[in-house]
Amino acid sequence: MDFNASLRRAIKTGDVILGQNNTEKCINEGKAQMIVVAANCPENFRKQLAGYENLFLYTFDGSSVALGKACGKPFMVSALAIVSPGESDILSLKRAA
Repeated sequence: MDFNASLRRAIKTGDVILGQNNTEKCINEGKAQMIVVAANCPENFRKQLAGYENLFLYTFDGSSVALGKACGKPFMVSALAIVSPGESDILSLKRAA
């Protein structure tokens, strides 16, 4: 599976929430199926995410700039939540873990 292609497809056809604050809100509302954080995501946010049970956390192998580019956005993205994958196979990472 090509993670970048799957992520772009999820953004195009599904429901993906970008940003730390919006991701945290999405988790608290119980909507997030999967969380993706950049390799350089702030440590305090990672620790906060580790406190949630039944939350699938995937660490993107790149910086927040690279994650933003993978999303097709011209800005940094340190965290995002997949609410609905749409036509993407990105949630297959969950089964593989």
